[in-house]
Amino acid sequence: MGGSKVAVVSCTTYGKKEVEAAVKRGFELIGGVAAFAAQGERIVLKPNVLWGDSPEKCINTHPEVFGAVGRALQGTGAVLSYGDSPGFGKPESHMRRAGIKAVADELGIGLADFENGREVEFSGSPSVKKFTVAVGALECNGIVSIPKLKTHGLMRLTGAIKNSFGCIPGMLTHAFHVRIPNPYDFAKMLVGLNLLLKPRLYIMDGIVGMEGNGPRGGNPVDMGFLLLSRDPVALDTVMCMSVGLDPKILPTNVFGMEYGLGTCDPSKIEMLGDPIERFVKPDFDMVRTPIVSGPRYRVSSVLKRLLYPRPVIIEGRCVRCGTCVEVCPTDPKALSYKTKGRETPPVYQYKRCIRCFCCQEICPESAIVIKRPLLARMRRRAPAKATVGLK
Repeated sequence: MGGSKVAVVSCTTYGKKEVEAAVKRGFELIGGVAAFAAQGERIVLKPNVLWGDSPEKCINTHPEVFGAVGRALQGTGAVLSYGDSPGFGKPESHMRRAGIKAVADELGIGLADFENGREVEFSGSPSVKKFTVAVGALECNGIVSIPKLKTHGLMRLTGAIKNSFGCIPGMLTHAFHVRIPNPYDFAKMLVGLNLLLKPRLYIMDGIVGMEGNGPRGGNPVDMGFLLLSRDPVALDTVMCMSVGLDPKILPTNVFGMEYGLGTCDPSKIEMLGDPIERFVKPDFDMVRTPIVSGPRYRVSSVLKRLLYPRPVIIEGRCVRCGTCVEVCPTDPKALSYKTKGRETPPVYQYKRCIRCFCCQEICPESAIVIKRPLLARMRRRAPAKATVGLK
């Protein structure tokens, strides 16, 4: 595999001028904006909008980064639209509350259809061979993905590869968790989706990331950079380097390299611009042990409790909003209220829980955390399957 280029560009605030200058510099480092869009082409901007929270919470791609990327691409004469599927509720309302819609409206960028999907067969996927993809992601000439650097309960970190999951419309994302509960198989599915969609460029908002109980309930942390690359595996590898994490911990990196999506071999990544060493935060708050592979067969409840992480509700933080119950993808649901009046928080039935952590991911009060059993915390080596293709 030839060398993959990743532009590392210092950007310390979300000031409009600084972000625009950083985006412009990033494009110049990787060949110029004209290398990614042309006159009349229909390009979809795909930010990470998990939920319609304000930009100050650093849950979503920041509107200034979205705007700077949009203005740069508009200079090519491309016709832009944008979209993401939060997986719960209408995309437009989330985009509005996240501040993305106001910037898009100012630039005359329309909202693409990320509510409706169309089934696509893809034999080149390492696992799933059929995807239902948002119409807006299919009816375009190219996608520019704009992910956010954040921790993630299931995948450790969410970055370039994971951002494409928002091209699956609505509650179908939750259905994937039921269908593919094993995190390593889930990573293969994400790799396959990226191979299908082939975004032209990935631009990571790492100006302020999220550590701790991400991707929604964590804490903002200054990182001070943007990352740009055609190669999502290389970009996510550099993301891992910025937080002092072995890139092979992320199964999306490992399988991404194995199946030809990109490279997570640092010796084959050419970093341009600012040295990544300037931005490394070794004390970045995240789980650093390998992901515990969920069972592909039935195991006893005792064994599950000893080996596999599980979501836990912190009663003092829970406001009984019911969001976690609504997003739980299992049928019957893995958590429910004991009383109709919701006097107490929902209660888990762990025998039903598939450890997808959708409840933890979406909780608006950071009231759900992931409890890792002692045996899981003691693991020091990744499963053998996670090292396939790496030397």
